[in-house]
Amino acid sequence: MNMPNERLKWLMLYAAVALIACGSQTLAANPPDADQKGPVFLKEPTNRIDFSNSTGAEIECKASGNPMPEIIWIRSDGTAVGDVPGLRQISSDGKLVFPPFRAEDYRQEVHAQVYACLARNQFGSIISRDVHVRAVVSQHYEEDIHKAFVIRGNSAILKCDIPSFVADFVNVISWHSDEQENFYPGTEYDGKYLVLPSGELHIREVGPEDGYKSYQCRTKHRLTGETRLSATKGRLVITEPVGSVGPKLTSGDDSRTVKVKLEASVTLLCPAQAYPVPVYRWYKFIEGTTRKQAVVLSDRVKQVSGTLIIKDAVVEDSGKYLCVVNNSVGGESVETVLTVTAPLSAKIDPPTQTVDFGRPAVFTCQYTGNPIKTVSWMKDGKAIGHSEPVLRIESVKKEDKGMYQCFVRNDQESAEASAELKLGGRFDPPVIRQAFQEETMEPGPSVFLKCVAGGNPTPEISWELDGKKIANNDRYQVGQYVTVNGDVVSYLNITSVHANDGGLYKCIAKSKVGIAEHSAKLNVYGLPYIRQMEKKAIVAGETLIVTCPVAGYPIDSIVWERDNRALPINRKQKVFPNGTLIIENVERNSDQATYTCVAKNQEGYSARGSLEVQVMVLPRIIPFAFEEGPAQVGQYLTLHCSVPGGDLPLDIDWTLDGQQIHEDLGITTARVGHRGSVLTIEAVEASHAGNFTCHARNSAGHQQFTTPLNVYVPPRWILEPTDKAFAQGSDAKVECKADGFPKPQVTWKKAVGDTPGEYKDLKKSDNIRVEEGTLHVDNIQKTNEGYYLCEAINGIGSGLSAVIMISVQAPPEFTEKLRNQTARRGEPAVLQCEAKGEKPIGILWNMNNMRLDPKNDNRYTIREEILSTGVMSSLSIKRTERSDSALFTCVATNAFGSDDASINMIVQEVPEMPYALKVLDKSGRSVQLSWAQPYDGNSPLDRYIIEFKRSRASWSEIDRVIVPGHTTEAQVQKLSPATTYNIRIVAENAIGTSQSSEAVTIITAEEAPSGKPQNIKVEPVNQTTMRVTWKPPPRTEWNGEILGYYVGYKLSNTNSSYVFETINFITEEGKEHNLELQNLRVYTQYSVVIQAFNKIGAGPLSEEEKQFTAEGTPSQPPSDTACTTLTSQTIRVGWVSPPLESANGVIKTYKVVYAPSDEWYDETKRHYKKTASSDTVLHGLKKYTNYTMQVLATTAGGDGVRSVPIHCQTEPDVPEAPTDVKALVMGNAAILVSWRPPAQPNGIITQYTVYSKAEGAETETKTQKVPHYQMSFEATELEKNKPYEFWVTASTTIGEGQQSKSIVAMPSDQVPAKIASFDDTFTATFKEDAKMPCLAVGAPQPEITWKIKGVEFSANDRMRVLPDGSLLIKSVNRQDAGDYSCHAENSIAKDSITHKLIVLAPPQSPHVTLSATTTDALTVKLKPHEGDTAPLHGYTLHYKPEFGEWETSEVSVDSQKHNIENLLCGSRYQVYATGFNNIGAGEASDILNTRTKGQKPKLPEKPRFIEVSSNSVSLHFKAWKDGGCPMSHFVVESKKRDQIEWNQISNNVKPDNNYVVLDLEPATWYNLRITAHNSAGFTVAEYDFATLTVTGGTIAPSRDLPELSAEDTIRIILSNLNLVVPVVAALLVIIIAIIVICILRSKGNHHKVYNQTMGPGATLDKRRPDLRDELGYIAPPNRKLPPVPGSNYNTCDRIKRGTVISMEDEICPYATFHLLGFREEMDPTKAMNFQTFPHQNGHAGPVPGHAGTMLPPGHPGHVHSRSGSQSMPRANRYQRKNSQGGQSSIYTPAPEYDDPANCAEEDQYRRYTRVNSQGGSLYSGPGPEYDDPANCAPEEDQYGSQYGGPYGQPYDHYGSRGSMGRRSIGSARNPGNGSPEPPPPPPRNHDMSNSSFNDSKESNEISEAECDRDHGPRGNYGETKPAQNNSNSNKQMAQDSQPTILWQCNL
Repeated sequence: MNMPNERLKWLMLYAAVALIACGSQTLAANPPDADQKGPVFLKEPTNRIDFSNSTGAEIECKASGNPMPEIIWIRSDGTAVGDVPGLRQISSDGKLVFPPFRAEDYRQEVHAQVYACLARNQFGSIISRDVHVRAVVSQHYEEDIHKAFVIRGNSAILKCDIPSFVADFVNVISWHSDEQENFYPGTEYDGKYLVLPSGELHIREVGPEDGYKSYQCRTKHRLTGETRLSATKGRLVITEPVGSVGPKLTSGDDSRTVKVKLEASVTLLCPAQAYPVPVYRWYKFIEGTTRKQAVVLSDRVKQVSGTLIIKDAVVEDSGKYLCVVNNSVGGESVETVLTVTAPLSAKIDPPTQTVDFGRPAVFTCQYTGNPIKTVSWMKDGKAIGHSEPVLRIESVKKEDKGMYQCFVRNDQESAEASAELKLGGRFDPPVIRQAFQEETMEPGPSVFLKCVAGGNPTPEISWELDGKKIANNDRYQVGQYVTVNGDVVSYLNITSVHANDGGLYKCIAKSKVGIAEHSAKLNVYGLPYIRQMEKKAIVAGETLIVTCPVAGYPIDSIVWERDNRALPINRKQKVFPNGTLIIENVERNSDQATYTCVAKNQEGYSARGSLEVQVMVLPRIIPFAFEEGPAQVGQYLTLHCSVPGGDLPLDIDWTLDGQQIHEDLGITTARVGHRGSVLTIEAVEASHAGNFTCHARNSAGHQQFTTPLNVYVPPRWILEPTDKAFAQGSDAKVECKADGFPKPQVTWKKAVGDTPGEYKDLKKSDNIRVEEGTLHVDNIQKTNEGYYLCEAINGIGSGLSAVIMISVQAPPEFTEKLRNQTARRGEPAVLQCEAKGEKPIGILWNMNNMRLDPKNDNRYTIREEILSTGVMSSLSIKRTERSDSALFTCVATNAFGSDDASINMIVQEVPEMPYALKVLDKSGRSVQLSWAQPYDGNSPLDRYIIEFKRSRASWSEIDRVIVPGHTTEAQVQKLSPATTYNIRIVAENAIGTSQSSEAVTIITAEEAPSGKPQNIKVEPVNQTTMRVTWKPPPRTEWNGEILGYYVGYKLSNTNSSYVFETINFITEEGKEHNLELQNLRVYTQYSVVIQAFNKIGAGPLSEEEKQFTAEGTPSQPPSDTACTTLTSQTIRVGWVSPPLESANGVIKTYKVVYAPSDEWYDETKRHYKKTASSDTVLHGLKKYTNYTMQVLATTAGGDGVRSVPIHCQTEPDVPEAPTDVKALVMGNAAILVSWRPPAQPNGIITQYTVYSKAEGAETETKTQKVPHYQMSFEATELEKNKPYEFWVTASTTIGEGQQSKSIVAMPSDQVPAKIASFDDTFTATFKEDAKMPCLAVGAPQPEITWKIKGVEFSANDRMRVLPDGSLLIKSVNRQDAGDYSCHAENSIAKDSITHKLIVLAPPQSPHVTLSATTTDALTVKLKPHEGDTAPLHGYTLHYKPEFGEWETSEVSVDSQKHNIENLLCGSRYQVYATGFNNIGAGEASDILNTRTKGQKPKLPEKPRFIEVSSNSVSLHFKAWKDGGCPMSHFVVESKKRDQIEWNQISNNVKPDNNYVVLDLEPATWYNLRITAHNSAGFTVAEYDFATLTVTGGTIAPSRDLPELSAEDTIRIILSNLNLVVPVVAALLVIIIAIIVICILRSKGNHHKVYNQTMGPGATLDKRRPDLRDELGYIAPPNRKLPPVPGSNYNTCDRIKRGTVISMEDEICPYATFHLLGFREEMDPTKAMNFQTFPHQNGHAGPVPGHAGTMLPPGHPGHVHSRSGSQSMPRANRYQRKNSQGGQSSIYTPAPEYDDPANCAEEDQYRRYTRVNSQGGSLYSGPGPEYDDPANCAPEEDQYGSQYGGPYGQPYDHYGSRGSMGRRSIGSARNPGNGSPEPPPPPPRNHDMSNSSFNDSKESNEISEAECDRDHGPRGNYGETKPAQNNSNSNKQMAQDSQPTILWQCNL
């Protein structure tokens, strides 16, 4: 610090203080201006300033005052603050600035200091509240979280420990667990986790799982904004309770203190642990007592477990709280003292007061906040030691003026308020302005002494000589006068001065507010002289001061003596050279005496004077008092006044409140000796209340002692208020005083309303106050007038009250001196002036300072209304005119004065409409406008309103742009691109809005769409198809008309590009667009994006949507299938999963299909086993059986492909027992044993063992091995008549099997006939030999005979009996099946057996019936032939479309019905079936001819289909009905009405979309031709339409002849029969002649059928049966036609241009016909066998046909080519003038074709060629005849070389070539496959307006039309309408809602 500079500053500061002090003395004489005032803070700094060292801080302090105060910053000790370079600065505007500083520059005395702001001017100084400045240096800190120990089930609290040096600045903002859980402070108190307001994490009901989590807290530094996560993680240590535990406080302390700011949230913790879980209760102590009450919980006060949370704390929440914790074991409690701190504030009332000298001044400090610890007062920045809220100055002195401040403080903050005390301007204490000086003179002359004094009031001046007042006498004269300045001039004249006149003269100026004096000596030469001194009485204890009155000059010495001893003689005495004697603490015994003053000069002359001093003793009273407390009325009281000290005699008496006590008051007094007195009150009364004083008097003086007597006394008036009247604007004061005990409380209230009765408290305001019962109303106004109530209440009795009326006498006054009033021109207006004041009041009106007299103009009327507060005068103007815009003045007068008010009348109108509205600039979304400002209607234009709307909307549906009224240019934004808007503007002022300006029409520019398609959903349809649905972008983001969408798709997770398809826009509102993406991979994820496009370009791509196609079935079987035989009944099967790419889904399980190989054919006998692994073991199999097995994989899509069958044989086992055994006697020693093989041999029988045993004897069993092929054994060497037991076993390689049943036989001599063979069933294969055994025994030899089916057998070439009795049948056929019985008979007995023969033959033809049909499926019912004997294994179903290949389908034998799916809609099919078994395939069933459901497309209504604009037409293809068969595509062609050539727009418009034909000319008529295709056929329709004008208008309809009704037609015909009959007859003759010629030619040219050429006029009416009989039938050539582009079957295109021609069904589908020589060049008027449909300018383009019959490829095709286009006639429905040569033309059917497939009904293959009216062709030659069915479409070489060569030249683009040029369509990559790829979308920069928008070189989806068997009429086009000659016979076709031309072709 620079010390010299610092000293200089302090010197300047002290100088300034001194200057202020001097100025204040001057101001005492010169009252300050009313405008001048002391300093007041405007912006006081806050209590605390915390800042970071990186940011610094500025502390602002501003004060007002007059003159402007000076701002000085001081410390808490009052020393001034200076600059510290780089650390602290004081700016020029008084700010205390702390710049950013480095950490090492931190200085505590600068950065951690208490500052204050001092503001001062000449009237005083004030100091701001304490400013605690604290700089925070950024330093590293870390938060820690410690473990919390908690008993399970209790609540836990985790605390975030923050270092103390940053704790004031860092707050917890969140908690986080290691399980990614986040917890934030909130208002949810019901959860497990809660972040408390104080930052702790509260976890309730802790469980074991909580011990595994760890927690971190996140904090935020409020100064730097830095957030950080705690360095450590805390966790809970959970203790399982072992037994019961009483509550224990975890914090260890049982009391704590919490402080929180007002309206903050506070947490009171009660951290205790116990088991069982304790119950917490909170209580609050009632303040000042030990009683407590339970805390009431509410929305603001919550309790979470043991924690009490108080939100939005209020001061009343402060206090002591007690938390009591109890469980079954014990209890604990913890006390918490809560202090809610409210911000401190203070205010001094009054803020400014002016007080006269000697009068009291009172300042009251009103403060709020909590807590408040100290209250202190300062004056001019210095403490005055007062600590009460009220500061009272009993008698104001000069030094009391200045600035007073009240400070309230607590530990955290302070607040201050200031007030100014000014001295009253009417009183100044006396001041000696001029006075005499000390003077030395000779005796003789006169002396003149003068004093001049000033003051207010004027002082009086008196004179003294040596302390003795000078009175006028013959030598001394005193006089005075007052000057013009108010000063008093006083003088003392001494005539002929003597030496004895010398001494100390004094002039004294005295007034009631002060005293001033001046003294000086007058020295007169002469001998010493002492004037006589009077006796001096002095009271003991006082100080005696005496000056010796010496005259004469010069005096050498003055001494005092006592008893001739020079003083002083003790320490109490002091003698001064000027003759003054002082004796301190005078006592009677030592100081009462006579003192002598001796004066001497140098010559030795002396003078002596004596002074007698008498010392008197004052009385001394012993203090006394009544009994403690106020007295009750009637009580007895006594007082004793004892005066033990003081000179006698004493006079003792009593006073009550200063009044002598009389006996009539009920009080008696009595003297007690010389020094005492007793006061007695027998019965206390209310009047006795007061101060009782005992007075003791003696010669020394008077002493008294007072004691109060308080009596409970009700209030009584001291000064009762009365009615008052005050002048308005004066300061009113009404006194109301009462006494009583306790002292009454005096309050004032004001009546509600104008009458007394109900009163309300006076609202405290700046001008109304009550001081000590006195009502002060400063600047009283009329609003203060009314009834007032003064009440005095002290709680004793009912109190006092008085009602007074305060009236205000006011001159007239207008509250509003000048105002503007507006009115609309032509409307009435009322001008009102309300004058308040004392009535009566008169009001006059002036207009532009001229008296307004309503008599001179009847438009004006003046009315007056008397109000309670004054008078209301109204000037009414019937209808305002512009001249009424003037200054109207009303002048009010009453007895107390007058006042005036002015009204500036403004007549206003609505503004005129803006004009010259122009478009300065425009873009796609905004337009810049300008206009000219109109007349504003005498009211400033508030704004312009630009109204704009879309051109088609009404003006009630507008948007607005508000423009300020001062501008004439604006931009309209947020427009939609490519939109026509109408814009107009209106002006608006305060009156209203103008008319709208002329509207301007603008069209905003188009932009590419800015929005993405919405609601995109991708859903799998099946394994190879996904359906994409979406909705358009928001309409506001189209930026034009959306033409369509690009739908892109690709394999997900690849870098390949998207494959895009183009979808036209659907205009139906809210309709979803959809597209099926086909030919996708099975179960593959695809990514799909969509973008809309319009004429400008494409919009943004949508978000990528990903989806899998549906799971398919695995396309490959499991590989490496193998089986291993494990046992005789188990086989292990293993395999390898199919390749992943062929799984087509997620393989869930595998199925093993197995069955014995010989039963494999029977599906019902197959077994299935599922497994998830790649091998399995089959259990429970038949032993030694060959099994066939297949394995397949299964996904959610179903079962996959089965593997190739594998075979395994189970292991052999021991066989079962032989089925049956016979023992037949052959003789007396032989028995024949025969048996049947085991039912389950379980292996290869290697041998049989025959066991025999004689019965009844214990003989051993004999065995005999028999070869496996031998079924009998002859036992010999047996004993006669001895029974034998026989049984048989079979053996395999494994071992011997079970034994058969035992049979007993006994040899005998008699051998009856018996058959050893058994009944059996034999199965023989068709055409193979069969042998049935019949082995017989018997003696004699039995005779063997056979019966077949019950008929005796006779041998033949095929059947004979063998020698062993067996029957042999050769080449078995079906009829051989049946029962065969063998009979053996001899003389003893007979026997027989029966065999059953089953012949296994291929199945016979099954029965096939049609069960149901749909659009794409047929359901057939299959039934086997009744004669089938062999088990049927299944069916093979054969089916083909009419013009397609045969396909087959395997059908299970158990399937009674079978669906043939994926068929063509609306197509004819042939179906037959064959059965098969293990023998082979059987016979075919009859062929079933049927067809699927569905029809050709149906026409829409024109308004639903076509939407016309000025330069485009939108086609809503959704309006077409598909006839039940899904639409494949549309062909769109257009032309102007007056043109001939058709322009093809697109040949591949997808259905379900909208299509926009662009680049049309406005206000022009067009023809539109639509060809709709589906698999059932196609429909052609033509439409007329006119584009709109540029402004959106329509053009006038063309003038054409209207159609006539049927009634009109008949009426015309009947009225012209004389003309009609001859014409009809002539036509009939011509027709008959033509038919005869055709028949003759057809017979003569039969052999030329394949070379026949037909003329263009050839026709055929298939409806005529006679013609059908003349047809020649020829077998079709065996060749195949090219495939239809875009379809999967072959067909031939048949086009019907409205002609209804029918052929019966009998000749289809195999009949082939050709018209033989039927040729005629027809005149247009004779065209009877077909109909053409007229059109105003109808033109029909060629439609390519389809091909497809059951013909082989390779047949040479025929070439047909022609140029030009085709057109339909108009005008008279059959003729049209050719524009080139006046020729008219008609359409004639093209030739028929010799193909059985082309015989379908209704003119299937008719083509139209153009001929002139003379019958000649317009082309170069006659059209060729088409003998080959492949050339059923003669126009334009439909199928070119891209189909492989045999079909001729490349075919032309579908439709008319005309102006479009020749184009080639088709796919060279897919020759003839009938399944071309869909066309890709155009490139992104493709011109959407190009007419070939949907063209593609690979687009070959042309038509799938097949000839239809439907014989019904085609809409309105099946009936002929006769031609009309009337000019009004045809209606305008453009206005018709139906198309005017239709071609149809049906299957």
